[in-house]
Amino acid sequence: MKLILKIFKWIGKILAGFVILLLMSGLCFRLFSSKPVPPGKLIDVNGTKLHIRAEGDKNDLPTIILESGANSHTDMFHWIAEGLKDDLRVIRYDREGKWFSESSKDSITTEFYAYQLHELLKKSGEEPPYILVGHSMGGVYQRIFRDLYPNEVVGMVFLDSSHPEQWKRLAQKELIPKNQIKFTKLIAVLSDLGIRGVYNKITNPKAKEDGLPKDCHIRNLNLASYSGKVYNRYLKENCINDNILLRSGQSSSLDSLPVLVFTATEQYRESQKESYRNQGIDPDNQIQLWYEMQKELKELSTNGIQFVINGSHGSIITEKENAEIINNEILLMAETIKLKG
Repeated sequence: MKLILKIFKWIGKILAGFVILLLMSGLCFRLFSSKPVPPGKLIDVNGTKLHIRAEGDKNDLPTIILESGANSHTDMFHWIAEGLKDDLRVIRYDREGKWFSESSKDSITTEFYAYQLHELLKKSGEEPPYILVGHSMGGVYQRIFRDLYPNEVVGMVFLDSSHPEQWKRLAQKELIPKNQIKFTKLIAVLSDLGIRGVYNKITNPKAKEDGLPKDCHIRNLNLASYSGKVYNRYLKENCINDNILLRSGQSSSLDSLPVLVFTATEQYRESQKESYRNQGIDPDNQIQLWYEMQKELKELSTNGIQFVINGSHGSIITEKENAEIINNEILLMAETIKLKG
């Protein structure tokens, strides 16, 4: 019996030592590693510093405003911005708490982000007219912006955009599946403690092969390793997502506003398709429902056009070839608006 107790004590000491070593390693990482540097500027908006990247000269064409999705950031628009900045003024930014933007201490209403973006544009010296370009949940946020500032928006582009009724009509019923919330919280804590940063230093994870340049992934990885802010913001967006979608669905018709809708062909990975089949859900039916909702976005305006892009929800903008297709249509839209104006 004494031998067993000794063994348990030694095991306890080893585990305690391992935990202390882990925490000390994380602390050293936080103390001595360089804080990631934002590629754009930080602009103070009512006490919250927001990250904005402005490229391209101001001219007589509308300014492009790029809005990223829920778990996304400005680097996801790398090829979109690169392809447009020679001809158009291009603005991309991060909502509060996302990527390099500070978290706001204000209470978040369904129209908060539209008001905040509007103030950010004013503070940065940007002026309408604007063409709003939103990917995923970014399309939802920009519908609210247009609803509040209709005279400033001359065109809208939806990039495989979310739909106000998607959780009602699709098998997935929330932004983050419930079984992933605890894991996301754990990763946030490990990042805050510096432990994930140590792990990444040791394992040197490879950049995703999604078409974006390596430096975009390194910047994102460094930021996610440095603190849990990225993950906490995603959890926060999960909490407000239903209300944001509801408010977006209450936005007015787009009338004859020029609208472009780009829809990805690949909505689900094979593992996700198999998971749906195991639940008795036909993944092909889910894809068809998504196409129908994308068509409804086009029909918000009598001047809407829909394009189907051979890619996934992410690669529709991260693959250079896909971005070039989108950019050509955006530039054509901007030039047409200029001529009519």
